[in-house]
Amino acid sequence: MGNPVWYVTTPIYYPSEDLHVGHAYTTVAADALARFHRLLGEPVWFVTGTDEHGQKIAKSAEKAGMSPRQLVDQIVGRIQDPLWARLGISYDDFIRTTEPRHYQVVQSIFAQLRDKGDVYKGVYEGWYCLPDESFWTESKLVDGKCPDCGRPVERVQQESYFFRMSRYQEDMIEYIETHPDFIQPISRKNEMLAFLRAGLEDLSISRTGLKWGIPVPDDPDHVIYVWFDALSNYLTAAGYLSNPEQFSRTWPPDVQLVGKEIVRFHTIIWPIMLMALGLPLPRHVFGHGWVLLGDTKMSKSRGNVVDPLTLIEKYGVDAVRYYLLKEVPFGSDGNYTEDALILRINVDLANDLGNLLSRTTAMIERFAQGVVPELDVSQDNGVLAAEVARVYRTVESAMKNLQISDALQAINELVRVANKYIEDQQPWALARQPELLPRLNAVLYNLAEVCRVLSVLLTPFLVETPQKIRQQLGLDMPVQAYREAVFGGFPKDIRVRRGQPLFPRIELTAAEPEWITLDDFQKIDLRVGTIRHAEVVSGADRLLKLTVFDGERERTIVSGIRATYQPEDLIDKQVVLVANLKPVKLRGILSEGMLLAGSAEGVLSIVAPISPLAEGARVK
Repeated sequence: MGNPVWYVTTPIYYPSEDLHVGHAYTTVAADALARFHRLLGEPVWFVTGTDEHGQKIAKSAEKAGMSPRQLVDQIVGRIQDPLWARLGISYDDFIRTTEPRHYQVVQSIFAQLRDKGDVYKGVYEGWYCLPDESFWTESKLVDGKCPDCGRPVERVQQESYFFRMSRYQEDMIEYIETHPDFIQPISRKNEMLAFLRAGLEDLSISRTGLKWGIPVPDDPDHVIYVWFDALSNYLTAAGYLSNPEQFSRTWPPDVQLVGKEIVRFHTIIWPIMLMALGLPLPRHVFGHGWVLLGDTKMSKSRGNVVDPLTLIEKYGVDAVRYYLLKEVPFGSDGNYTEDALILRINVDLANDLGNLLSRTTAMIERFAQGVVPELDVSQDNGVLAAEVARVYRTVESAMKNLQISDALQAINELVRVANKYIEDQQPWALARQPELLPRLNAVLYNLAEVCRVLSVLLTPFLVETPQKIRQQLGLDMPVQAYREAVFGGFPKDIRVRRGQPLFPRIELTAAEPEWITLDDFQKIDLRVGTIRHAEVVSGADRLLKLTVFDGERERTIVSGIRATYQPEDLIDKQVVLVANLKPVKLRGILSEGMLLAGSAEGVLSIVAPISPLAEGARVK
């Protein structure tokens, strides 16, 4: 089948309760990818939606004293607006599994597979996890609990239809091995191959005694299993049965984004369903990590969730989108803390990006009567043009390879280079020498042009800021295409319009000190150590991975000091470390301690002994 449409999906969300910031992360990531491919000029089909059937929904509705339909209508309404509307989610289709078009698809698929012998009736006896709506055999349980979520399971015995997945086990193994990019990242691929090689059993795909769901065709006492129903949504939304022309241009999906906890459903059950139907498999299934609160996955059932609407109200939509896309390496787990969110706002968005635009427009007003000068190439050293060209290629490659945080990292580097360019060129000094006016004009043009380029590069990620940048630059036309980020396109005779800061700094209110006792202080194990090795953490603009010898052993410490220190400058340097800090994973690396450092007005300095001490010496 031809595929001129770039098709991206999120998982469809279970509307038993309102969604949290973990769900927002997946959807914002898909939205950024969709927006980027639209900028490339590709037709895009971006689908998200809700998975509305199943026993858990029925029980939640009963508990709330309403019908399942009333419950899901209420929650789905809040997902679409205000949540996705406020986050700027630019979906092309919002699929609900309670829609008639989806009923038609699910029943047709079921009938097709039954007619060819891939679905048969039998008796299911085994274990069932209600929170995940998953069936498990005894051998797959972990300590007698659900292997996916770790919660208790219940024994079930009932008549059921089965999907003959075992028939496709070897085909699925071969497909994964011959399509190395099908499952991403590679760690998920290895997990799924291990699961398949352990033996694939036929899947129970219907239940009796449940009315809230799609009935089995010609056997209405059975309701189709919620996962079989839910996975089929991707076909429904692509136009399967309802719009054959659209389906032929759209199928298969280019990227299906899912949380790592549902990778098995999307890379084993789902592709086997497609194999059995004779349909092409998705090109890529990407199992991203979790947004953790502390060391724990956010979960509605645990009650440890963060409401994205509250964050938007407090910090603005672009700050929230930026934090989610930049702070969580795509594919790895990331920790949410409000302090980290504020840090990103103050450093990356206010100090770096916002300050660059503010200084640029202020200098154009002061030194060029508010009109962006034309570029005299004979006066240009080409530093910013070369950096823009590099970042243009890097962002394009990163986004095509689903490396969203890497793309933002490259954009941040361009912002920092431009800010350094101001300090190096010193426009205020050039302005004092009339003979250097051509050089000054070239500097001002370059800065305005970098800000214009940034408005293009940021368009997939941020929904309000790009146009705010353009308005202050005097550009009224919104961004239309990614190629506009090529250096040298600033129009002539444009007058800047200085405005409010893009991201005002968030000032933290000083609190009364919480006094500690000497006993409290003595609980902290401070030791002298020596840095044996240092390297940059991939995809992190401020982190270094250090190997520190503490007198007893070498330990790994991840430290946010890259802005001040280069790895090669730290080798053999003595430091003071907190040796009994609970280890924590940062960017997938287990960090076993923390360095002491001081900072003031953006200047950071590592705490170290004035005179060398033996490694392991206690600091008191």
